[in-house]
Amino acid sequence: MSVRSFEKTHPKLGNRVFVDPTALVVGDVTIGHDSSVWPMATIRGDVHSIEIGDRTSIQDGCVLHVTHAGPYDPDGHDLKIGSDVTVGHKAMIHGCTIEDQCLIGMGAVVMDSAIIHSQVILGANSLVPPGRKLEGGYLWVGSPARKIRPLNEEELAFFKYSANNYVKLKDRYLAG
Repeated sequence: MSVRSFEKTHPKLGNRVFVDPTALVVGDVTIGHDSSVWPMATIRGDVHSIEIGDRTSIQDGCVLHVTHAGPYDPDGHDLKIGSDVTVGHKAMIHGCTIEDQCLIGMGAVVMDSAIIHSQVILGANSLVPPGRKLEGGYLWVGSPARKIRPLNEEELAFFKYSANNYVKLKDRYLAG
């Protein structure tokens, strides 16, 4: 089963959410309306909470997890991903915040307590180290990620286009 409880906490899915049968969503996870979770993605809210906004797409092979509260990190780190976000294939997102209208490139890694502000494109295979804050409205690339240039109008419009494109695709999957 691809959506399951952990210690009596069951994921909460909004209206018209698609979770591929090969994906795993477990525990304290909330997924907003019209969002999608594609093949082989893992979203594991077992030791802290995960919130995903509306019209957000978690692509194939992504790993989303959190950090437990303990002696080395007294509060732990939950994971928050906003609305109209596209998380590219095989990205690893851990205990951080990604605000609305972002594109997280394929294979990117975003670590604990990092904050990616709205309207960021994070390039493929980029690394956002723990605690790093990425200013909105820019392209960021590299390991560690560095600010390259402001986004142009076409790139800014792409956030909504990408979100809407994946809403349409997941609707086709839901229709069978």
